[in-house]
Amino acid sequence: MSSTRQDAWTADEDLLLAEVILRHIREGGTQLQAFEEVGRQLSRTSAACGFRWNSHVRKQYKSGIEHAKKQRKEGKKAGKQILKDTAGQEPQVAETPSLPQAKPEIELDVVLNYIEKLYRVAGRAATNEDEQKQLRERVKELEKENNSLAIELTGLREDYQALINILNKARKMASEKEEESLGQQKAKFQIDKYGNLERVE
Repeated sequence: MSSTRQDAWTADEDLLLAEVILRHIREGGTQLQAFEEVGRQLSRTSAACGFRWNSHVRKQYKSGIEHAKKQRKEGKKAGKQILKDTAGQEPQVAETPSLPQAKPEIELDVVLNYIEKLYRVAGRAATNEDEQKQLRERVKELEKENNSLAIELTGLREDYQALINILNKARKMASEKEEESLGQQKAKFQIDKYGNLERVE
C-alpha cells in the first residue's frame, strides 16, 4: 500500500473513521478491517488510522461504542432463528437479513466544536482576503517605487560615466603638459673620468 499522507486530520475524517469503526463493531467485524477500509478511503495507512482512533477519536465515542456493542449482541440473537420441521427433523439455523444500520450518535459538544471550527475558518478566509488586497496594493506601490529608482539609477550611471570621461581627459591633458614642460627642461648628463653619471647644467 502506497498511501502515506502526513497532513493533519480534519473533523470530517475523524467522523468517517468513527462511523466505519462503529459499523464494523455492530456487524461483528474487527477494528483492523475498519482501519484498512478507512485508510483506503482517506489515502492513509491503517496504522495511522488505528493510532488516530486510539489516541483521539475513541474517547469522543465511548457511548457510541457501547451502543454498537449492544446492537451487535441483539443482532446475533435476532439473526439466528431456530426453525423446526414438522416432520421432526433436526432444527435448522437460518440467518435473517441484518438490521438497518443506525447512524452513530454524535455528542452535542463534538457538533458544536465542529461548527466553531467552521466559523473560525470562514473568519480567517475573510481576513485573508483583506490581507491579500492590502498586499496587492503594497506590491503595486513597491513596483512604482522600483521603477522610479531604476530610472534614477540609470541617470546616476550616465552622470558617473560622464564624470569619469571628464577626469580621464583632464589626466590626459595634465600628463601632456607635464611631458611638454619636461621636454623643455631636458637635463643633460655626462660620464666623468671615473665612469660615474653626472648632470650637466
